[in-house]
Amino acid sequence: MADNKETVKKTAPKQKSNKPSFGERIKKFFRDYGSELKKITWSSKKDVKSNTIVVLVSIIVVGLIIFVLDLGFSALISLIGKIY
Repeated sequence: MADNKETVKKTAPKQKSNKPSFGERIKKFFRDYGSELKKITWSSKKDVKSNTIVVLVSIIVVGLIIFVLDLGFSALISLIGKIY
């Protein structure tokens, strides 16, 4: 038969956490943030201007294509409506 002895679980004493304090984590965040900002390469004004012009021209061309297609489909629907 089994003994009715209670087994006592021994737990290890709590160790102090190696986690840095809140203030240290904030300082580390801003140090890392600053070092990442230094790695950014910014485009020159010339590149920004030329890319902006390309985007604007593309928007105008696509807008005109959509406008022409819309006019065509509207005329087609009107024509179909007059037939019936």
